[in-house]
Amino acid sequence: MKDISLIMGLTDFIPVILFTITSIILMHDFYYKMSKGAFALFSMGTLDIVCAGALKALYKVLYGAGVCDFQALDQMFFPLQSIGFLVAGVAALCMLYHKQGNTMYSAVPPIFTGTFIFVTAMCMGLAFLSTVLGILAARLNKKPLIFFFVLSFALSLCMGYLSSKDFSLAIINWITEGINITSQSSLLVGVVLLHKAGLNDLVIER
Repeated sequence: MKDISLIMGLTDFIPVILFTITSIILMHDFYYKMSKGAFALFSMGTLDIVCAGALKALYKVLYGAGVCDFQALDQMFFPLQSIGFLVAGVAALCMLYHKQGNTMYSAVPPIFTGTFIFVTAMCMGLAFLSTVLGILAARLNKKPLIFFFVLSFALSLCMGYLSSKDFSLAIINWITEGINITSQSSLLVGVVLLHKAGLNDLVIER
């Protein structure tokens, strides 16, 4: 029996909202820096992440409220989120290092069972995205902002570690919620400050 409360489920929507705001800001600033294909991949990836988080939070709300144990919502989380982070991260890398005159396409990775491959994909995508944001911060002479992206990535690694723990325990869920909210808050703060520093007007040199 999982120890999930309604309050815990509602709290799980907080990092989803934070990441949604972060994604909107980045899509606005990246729009003219990416090819249509790369931007489509980035948008698809971030939307995938938001949907995965929202479905997970919805599962917790339904379970915590005693409505139902809709396990399909819970089981979809890792496949959707990990592929979303990987695709968004690859698209961000392409923005920096690939000539953006041509449209790019990418095959969606196949779905596997288990969590290790999803944790790996998620960490890779986060590493790509955090690295790109750090490079852009350096180009805007705002190197201190790199701290926020490093912190967000480090906390995300902690989330990956906790994914192997027993999520039927309330304490593990609450610890994960706290880490996730802090991670997404750090990412959002870094992106907002990057936006204010002129990310939208930055010319990407390759």
